[in-house]
Amino acid sequence: MQSRTFPPHPVRGVRAVYARQSSCPSDFAEVTVDFEPWEAGVAFEVAADLVTRGHVAPQDLSAYRTALEAGIRAELAELGADTPAAVAVVLRGIRVHEVDSHPGAFEAVGRVAVRNALAAAYGRSTEVQVRVRAAPRITARRH
Repeated sequence: MQSRTFPPHPVRGVRAVYARQSSCPSDFAEVTVDFEPWEAGVAFEVAADLVTRGHVAPQDLSAYRTALEAGIRAELAELGADTPAAVAVVLRGIRVHEVDSHPGAFEAVGRVAVRNALAAAYGRSTEVQVRVRAAPRITARRH
């Protein structure tokens, strides 16, 4: 199998949701991101016209962005040498829940966003291998 760079073309408007509700506390994070071809590695930026839905304090929003970036980077790191990342990820929209959103949920949704972008770029039956695992463990809580 030959090496191919991710993404092979712009993948825009990727929506990802991480919502787990079983009892209190629950988890909620939703984002819309673009994956643009770029230099080798991963660049992360926030769009100047970012759409924020839900009430969130500025310090929490900063923590959510940082966690989202960490989740995206972690998932892209697992692609392996056959699919090196050369991507600029642009955060276009973010939705939070006043009680159920926390950094751990945004780290998890970052991983989901990468998986959704891979499916959009290569199709559901992609040769790109991402290690299959259970839902991400939530380690950081805000309550």
